[in-house]
Amino acid sequence: MKKEVKFDIIVATAQHAGYAEQIVEEMASSAKARGTGIAKRTPEYIRTKMTEGKAVIALTKQGKWAGFCYIETWGHGQYVANSGLIVNPRYRKYGLATKIKERIFRLSRQKYPGALIFGLTTGLAVMKINSSLGYRPVTYSELTDDEEFWAGCRSCVNYDILMMKERKNCMCTAMLFIPPELEKKQKRAEKIKRRREKKDIGQNLKLYGRWMRIKHKILLRQLRRHTPILNLFY
Repeated sequence: MKKEVKFDIIVATAQHAGYAEQIVEEMASSAKARGTGIAKRTPEYIRTKMTEGKAVIALTKQGKWAGFCYIETWGHGQYVANSGLIVNPRYRKYGLATKIKERIFRLSRQKYPGALIFGLTTGLAVMKINSSLGYRPVTYSELTDDEEFWAGCRSCVNYDILMMKERKNCMCTAMLFIPPELEKKQKRAEKIKRRREKKDIGQNLKLYGRWMRIKHKILLRQLRRHTPILNLFY
């Protein structure tokens, strides 16, 4: 039976910058082991996320690094991605990835309450976690069109496949979380749109009916002029 290990999962700050090298090394090692690629990040980039308060770090009670994840934004904050989820191999099988994802998700909602939160992943475990948080599978067209985001895929081993398919799909599954308040707003907008379309169709039918009646009267007048016998019946 595995010994229980307790973790502190907190928002990273500048005081955690010393873990950046180890985090980056483990990200690269993990991607290589899976045979997939991720956008390569430098220790400086990870430190920046920490100092900006856009990252979550998991530490043991003894202060050892156990896991990490950070926030990226696209389209001027309209889209948010929880990226770079990594767990130290020594502390896997403790359900730590789920706890980190839940914490970074809450942080994302706090910092960007109106943003769409999305992710691209090949991992079934991550897909399950995302689903539990309210994400749903979507097509790539529903993700950000920010060129900087897609440029980050260049370091992935599947980048050629992505470009060959014109960024419409790839080996990763795209998942998207729509904030409830935004979803309600979208549904109201769709309802209003359908109502207007229905009204427009009704108005067009009325105009068409009116036009047909006028056309019918014109045709009858012409027939009466050219066919006198029809006047007996009208």
